[in-house]
Amino acid sequence: MARIVVLYNTDYDAEQAQHTTLDVTSVRESAKAIARALVETGHTVELAGVHGIEVYDCLTKVRAARPDLLFNLCESMNNESRNEPTFAGLLDLFQIPYTGADLLALASCLHKQRTKDILIANQITTPPYRFLRTPAELDDPTLDGLDYPWFVKLAHEDASLGITAANVVRDAAALRARARELMAEFRQPVIAERYIEGREINVTLLGNGAKARVLPLHEIDFAAMPADRPKIVSYAAKWEEGHVDYAGTKPVPMVAAESSPELVRAIERTAIAAYRAVELRDYGRVDLRIDASGTPWVIDVNPNPDISPDSGVTRAAAAAGMSHPQLVNAIVDIALNRDALH
Repeated sequence: MARIVVLYNTDYDAEQAQHTTLDVTSVRESAKAIARALVETGHTVELAGVHGIEVYDCLTKVRAARPDLLFNLCESMNNESRNEPTFAGLLDLFQIPYTGADLLALASCLHKQRTKDILIANQITTPPYRFLRTPAELDDPTLDGLDYPWFVKLAHEDASLGITAANVVRDAAALRARARELMAEFRQPVIAERYIEGREINVTLLGNGAKARVLPLHEIDFAAMPADRPKIVSYAAKWEEGHVDYAGTKPVPMVAAESSPELVRAIERTAIAAYRAVELRDYGRVDLRIDASGTPWVIDVNPNPDISPDSGVTRAAAAAGMSHPQLVNAIVDIALNRDALH
């Protein structure tokens, strides 16, 4: 068994906190659950938090202790989620082996236009897109000729932050209006991409390179979504239990009766290709939409998905016969074996 430090950030994304009601203790509670899972599977575990510029002192102590592995749960540093890749770079600088994606993969996924470019360069199906940096770019007349409907989202956020029904836009006027609102509120660029009407599939992957494997597929059940609302996973769908979107977006095992073996294989091939193209490590999640012809389209690549006991990743693991402790232990084994090869 290994000596493991579970390290999490004790700050939070101040920008996100201004716009959400998320419990800022959630990272800590997730870290505690992962530490318990590691103890249960026989590892020696130290749980530690880090905040702001104290990161240097913290990593100096961790390096001196020479753990076998650091379980990296730092999603923010110095109140800024965009420092998540920087933290992974510091772990590399301090020569501390850690779980999950490295600086390059985290940065590629944090800047969603980079993810899109990587997918397109690797001939992986993803909706065509436009990266819009400033309100001035919204005056581009070519936006009038897009094949609407399209979908607008923040370029540097996850957890569906900023996503409402208004993000599905059906003409250039609606695109410009919603993009301006997002830019003004969140002070960052937006991505606009062709909207794919159809099923939404969540694919959890474990492993590295050619050994990456797909856990049982899950999808979003939109059956309870009112007919006048778009079938998307909005911010309210994830975080506001009393909202109509919350009731209308239930994650469930992929419906076998509606899924041919060929479709399942196509989804798995596409997800694995995206995982490898972005060079994710150890674990990750790829979200796809399936169009009317059965083509899977990658709409998001998540290099650091939630792995707390009630997360979607844990549900996928349970469908594969893995308990939460077994899932966490599997990630540790994968990371240790990966680092042993380098």
